[in-house]
Amino acid sequence: MKLALFDLDNTLLAGDSDFEWAQFLIEKKALDRELHEARNLEFYEQYKAGTLDIHEFLDFQLKPLSRHPRSQLEKWRKEFIEIKIKPLVAPGSKQLIENHMLDGDLCIIITATNSFVTAPIARLFGIEHLIATNPEEENGEFTGKVAGKPSFREGKIDRLEEWLNQHNLTWLSFLQSWFYSDSLNDLPLLSKVTHPVAVDPDPTLKRHAETKGWPVISLR
Repeated sequence: MKLALFDLDNTLLAGDSDFEWAQFLIEKKALDRELHEARNLEFYEQYKAGTLDIHEFLDFQLKPLSRHPRSQLEKWRKEFIEIKIKPLVAPGSKQLIENHMLDGDLCIIITATNSFVTAPIARLFGIEHLIATNPEEENGEFTGKVAGKPSFREGKIDRLEEWLNQHNLTWLSFLQSWFYSDSLNDLPLLSKVTHPVAVDPDPTLKRHAETKGWPVISLR
């Protein structure tokens, strides 16, 4: 068995679903533009620089989920996927995924973005398995808090190993493993797999990949 792991934002997508979701809610006037737009941009720059405090960001990102009924959020999400996400699907993404599926590899999207936003995106790519940051729920509604460990930086390794354990698997279950990512934040997991691949990488990851001799590809 072989394992193929895919980061989502700026990897399979030519953009960031977390950032776009906040911007979409601002456009819907579900968030105040003056209060939230500059903060959203600030967090995005911190992420790209590798300085993001994930818990501070999640407090910002998940609270809006608690301010609206689940039914309204799902209506917005459906529209969001159509007008914001589908145009961001990187041209080479579906072929890359299809190649791994044709080889019979276990394919998983692993992302720091919350599962409410990313579950339909995983389905869009035809990938059954998703490891994402989970928003806390009570009685079917969101509390605005995070449930469990965010799948960010080293947390991606922890969450993946939890997932594998739940499916009676370990790293030793796989002869080979791939991880495709654009971000310096994913260096811990990239360093764990047998085949790390930098996809349209940020400058830090590109330098690291070139030093290590990792493949550098573009899906755009």
